[in-house]
Amino acid sequence: MNRLAQESSPYLLQHAENPVDWWPWGEEAFAEARRRDVPVLLSVGYSTCHWCHVMAHESFEDAQTAAVMNAHFVNVKVDREERPDVDGVYMAATQALTGQGGWPMTVFLTPDGEPFYAGTYFPPVDRYGMPGFPRLLASVAHTWQEGREGLLGNARALTEHVREASRPRPASGEEDLPADFLRRGVENLRRLYDGDRGGFGRAPKFPAPTTLDFLLTQPEGRDMALHTLRMMGRGGLYDQLGGGFHRYSVDDRWLVPHFEKMLYDNAQLTRTLLRAWQYTGDEGFTHLARETLAYLEREMLSPEGGFSSAQDADTEGVEGLTFTWTPAEIREVLGDGPDADLVLRVYGVTDAGNFEDPHRRDAGRRNVLHVPTPVEALARDLGEPEGVLTARLDAARTRLLAARQARPQPGTDTKVLTSWNGLALAAFADAGRILGEGRYLDLARRNAEFVRERLRLPDGTLRHTFKDGVARVEGLLEDHALYALGLVALYQAGGDLAHLHWARELWEVVRRDFWDEEAGLFRSTGGRAEALLTRQAQGFDSAVLSDNAAAALLGLWVERYFGDEEAGRLARRTVLTYRGDMLAAVSGFGGLWQAAAFLEAPHVEVALIGTREERAPLERVVARYPLPFAALAPAERGEGLPVLEGRSGGGTAYVCVGHACDLPTREAGVLEGQLRRLVG
Repeated sequence: MNRLAQESSPYLLQHAENPVDWWPWGEEAFAEARRRDVPVLLSVGYSTCHWCHVMAHESFEDAQTAAVMNAHFVNVKVDREERPDVDGVYMAATQALTGQGGWPMTVFLTPDGEPFYAGTYFPPVDRYGMPGFPRLLASVAHTWQEGREGLLGNARALTEHVREASRPRPASGEEDLPADFLRRGVENLRRLYDGDRGGFGRAPKFPAPTTLDFLLTQPEGRDMALHTLRMMGRGGLYDQLGGGFHRYSVDDRWLVPHFEKMLYDNAQLTRTLLRAWQYTGDEGFTHLARETLAYLEREMLSPEGGFSSAQDADTEGVEGLTFTWTPAEIREVLGDGPDADLVLRVYGVTDAGNFEDPHRRDAGRRNVLHVPTPVEALARDLGEPEGVLTARLDAARTRLLAARQARPQPGTDTKVLTSWNGLALAAFADAGRILGEGRYLDLARRNAEFVRERLRLPDGTLRHTFKDGVARVEGLLEDHALYALGLVALYQAGGDLAHLHWARELWEVVRRDFWDEEAGLFRSTGGRAEALLTRQAQGFDSAVLSDNAAAALLGLWVERYFGDEEAGRLARRTVLTYRGDMLAAVSGFGGLWQAAAFLEAPHVEVALIGTREERAPLERVVARYPLPFAALAPAERGEGLPVLEGRSGGGTAYVCVGHACDLPTREAGVLEGQLRRLVG
């Protein structure tokens, strides 16, 4: 056992029995490097990362490789999900050196933490056009001893590059966005759009929920979002038996996924699917949303009310083993009859298969379940009523899922991240409001109680991670902003003003600790955080709504609900700061495009005042309409917010746009007409 045995991160614990003498991130490791006068080898990954497992098995579990690492380096392991601040700094260095990034990330540092060489996965021997890891180790160790000045020069230059990239940019004199800004964003996305299969760009294809959310708000771009969601839902990217989405598709057809499942993908996509239903009335979207929520509740919900971070791509070292099938395995569960024939046809299962694990070619080809022909079209072909066919299929799926659950299962990273739980909070809150199901709202409230009790400090700030009863790591911008956005959604769903006031409290932390007035943006770490090479700022979404986008959206909600003009100013300034990047790399800034759309949207307020029972008919009407930027204000009394002041209850709806309001109404039908006119 090494020092990682004392850590709580599941990823670090995976390496606790390596022969490598790992250190966790901290000053002690760098002090040891200075004492021994050796470089630091920084290895960053996460528990459900397939290639992290591969490199661990090939190199970190190998005694000879470990001996070289121990002799010539101080070796530091970091869980990128636990320390995204550390990961972000050294990923910037890796991308600067190699032009790309990813995990596992391998960075060689001076004892002062300055990077001088970096890469991602390295094989055990020379292949894939990369040096073998042992040869790389020997080369770096030799150069450190014999040519150190060159390495130190590289370290100084690379460190300055990383710092320069994070320095404040000159603020533009423009005080507003161009009139055609949103249109240009949609046009740029259409140039990347795959009109046949949906999605943007070529393989590998990622779900990109933040971009889809933006497009849903734009009538001229909505078709791209809706088609993409339908194609993803029919593909192997979606778990056709258990619900939920895998990480990404390795092809451009959404067919073969990288099998890990992330909380952030499934939480964000649930909200996207619910909004798609509001725009279309297509129950296929709510079906996918319900199944995804069922997956999160079944497999990712902790006893305390938090949601786990991720599930592994591998089962017993084999990628996708839990999720893939052969025709014989399906017939073993369903029998050799019409039910098996139906499943084989619906889900495209053949003897030839569509998936082969590159590390287990001896295992033969298997099938990722997908839906090559929509069920309604198949029902017409078979001459069977769609409802009857769907019922048969659902019964078969239930039996197959039960059989699959009896297989060995992928590992789950059970640490709870505040930021990602904010996404889950929003998903369950939206589902409770839009689908009208109290169980979802109960789960959202339970999550908020858990975070308040276990991750909130007396000064109002949040911790980043929770595991085994312990909250750790000072909260980042992403934690405060994303969780606050979840609280806004919870207020809109449940009408408890305490949740909205908590969101405003978190906004005050965001403004105080993370805003950089000179740069016109929010920094990812607060001023009290551990000093790294630089304080980064993130506007690019990656897989999760970026922290600057989350902060900007939060500022706009605070402005709408509380009349806080300063919050709106900071949000607008943030979008203006990033507007050039947004046009240049449009598919990577969906969150900030949403903020831009919010800035351009009319100021809409929908107040519903009365007891929960009195509001219920009105809330059912509001739930059917897409109002992404409306200040929904359910409350028992006409007090506590500017939008509520002086208004009577008894189950009364008030719809206002700008400074003009429709007549108050207690009639659901009248409210429906008002909203229909509002959304066009």
